[in-house]
Amino acid sequence: MKIKTLLWLIIGQLFLTSISIANADSSQSYRLRQGDLVQVSVWGEDKLQKESLVLPDGSITYPLAGRVEIVGLTSTEAEKKIAEKLKPYLPDPQVSVVIANIAGNQAHVLGKVLKPGQVLMTGPMTVLDALSIAGGLDKFADKNGIKVIRKTPQGQKAIPIYYDQLIRGERLESNITLNPGDTIVVP
Repeated sequence: MKIKTLLWLIIGQLFLTSISIANADSSQSYRLRQGDLVQVSVWGEDKLQKESLVLPDGSITYPLAGRVEIVGLTSTEAEKKIAEKLKPYLPDPQVSVVIANIAGNQAHVLGKVLKPGQVLMTGPMTVLDALSIAGGLDKFADKNGIKVIRKTPQGQKAIPIYYDQLIRGERLESNITLNPGDTIVVP
């Protein structure tokens, strides 16, 4: 009897946790980045369907609208911006922007890891998550020299990661959430 009650309590807690996670995720909309691929279409206008790569300058080119800067916008905000540019040509353009690929949402792992390279961030990702995807540290890695290189408006910033302490459950604050474009360097 006690085991069944405990099991139902655990299941109930997991259910409530999943609901709160789903609600938190729905309030955070994805913002477009350079390298993302979007499918743009206008309802009733078959000739205005186009797949576009967000260019390094943060824009796409779209028929009739021309160059449209969409980096940093949600898909809904991009729809509104493109629709505004189309209004001189179409009476009431109903624009749809679908994110086809989030290739612009990535970080890099360099140095003494088993699989260095790009890491696609499909959701919030920490340093340990990225190192895990990179196969972990190789046996010659300097665990105390790991840094995250981050671009900021003031220039590049090196953030130390206390790996040895982190894996012991200490200095958990050094397991930072990565931003797109961050580079983890493992000497």
